Amino acid sequence: MTLEKKIYELHHEHQEWLNKLSFYKDDLAVMQNRINEVAAKNTSSKVMIMVEHFQNQIVIQKEQIDILNHEINEHESLIKESVAQNATAVDHRTLPDHSEHREKIERFEELFAALRKELMNFLSKVL
Repeated sequence: MTLEKKIYELHHEHQEWLNKLSFYKDDLAVMQNRINEVAAKNTSSKVMIMVEHFQNQIVIQKEQIDILNHEINEHESLIKESVAQNATAVDHRTLPDHSEHREKIERFEELFAALRKELMNFLSKVL
């Protein structure tokens, strides 16, 4: 059974997700700056291994943000097409829920929080 949501609800959720992803992208830049500080102050091999680990994780998270942004924007385009085809009673019309996107966003947020926590633990030890 496919759940349906009102078009405006789907659109609102898209905007919320895009705003969150923008925040996370900014947060990654802050994380990268902190990692650069650590790399500049510490040259031990143990620290540099962790610096490289976090740099790799940041690249991966940036890629995931780009993928999620793309998927959300694609779905938003489908909504706009649906509205353009029939603008009558758009406030009352429904479309299939985008639960797979919601699950991806939730999973991303869990992984991002874990990365942030791991980085903060690392920074508290080396700074």
